[in-house]
Parts: sequence; C-alpha cells; structure tokens
Amino acid sequence: MSQQPNQPPSAPPRQDSAAATPTLSELVNRISENISALVHGEIDLAKAKGKRMATTMGVGGALLAVGGVIAMYGVGFLLSTFVELLALALPLWAAKLIVAAVLLIVAAIAALIGAKRLQAARADIPILRGPSSATSTPSSPPRPPASRRATSSE
Repeated sequence: MSQQPNQPPSAPPRQDSAAATPTLSELVNRISENISALVHGEIDLAKAKGKRMATTMGVGGALLAVGGVIAMYGVGFLLSTFVELLALALPLWAAKLIVAAVLLIVAAIAALIGAKRLQAARADIPILRGPSSATSTPSSPPRPPASRRATSSE
C-alpha cells in the first residue's frame, strides 16, 4: 500500500479503545498545562509589547524635548530681533523695556486664564459622600447642604 505525498500518513491502528481514552484527571492536567502555557505566552507577549512601546515613547520624548529646546532658542532670537527693530527708533534700553513689558503682560494674561480654568475644573470635582449618606433610610428627608442649614435656622 503506497501513500501519496500530499496525504498525511494514516493513524496507527488502536489496540485497545479503553487504553487510548484519557482519564478525567489526564484531561484536567492537559487543560491546566495548556492554560498555563497560554498565560505565560500572553505575559511574554505583553512584556515584548511594553518594551517596544517604552523604547518608541522614549525616542519620541527625547525628540520632543530637543524640538522644545530649539524652539526656545528661536523665540529668543525672535525677541532680540524685535528689540533691535525698536532700537532703530528708540534708545536700546527703551526697546528692551518695551519688549520685556509686553512679555510680562502676555505672561500675566496667560496665568490669569490658567488660574480661572483651574478653578473651573475644581468646581467639577465630584463630591464624595460619607458612609452615613449611603445608609440613609427612604423615610428620612435628605439633609440640606451646609450653606442652606445656616440660612434655614433664621
């Protein structure tokens, strides 16, 4: 009996059907080994992905820092150009004073806007309630906020 190369070899004949059937404990052991191997494989994959991501993010962060430093030098040269431009019409000290004043005004405006945004964000912080509010009974009325308690007693 010759086999064709495209077909897999036939399985050897079973001698005893009872001996070929795995027991319940063998099946549980196989499942346990398979799950353990799968979990270890997933952990190894997650480690490899994390390492690759950390490397990519490190390079990206370094390039971002380099770009920021170069941009700061560019801003400095641009400001010195403004000073030299103003120095054509005014004394050098007055040109520097004007550019510094404009920079401080822009910084103050940005700081005020930032502070208002932070205060607005603080207003959105959820209020955490203590365990007493979670165990209140439906028959008891809800307690008014502290600001109302002071005004309701008048």
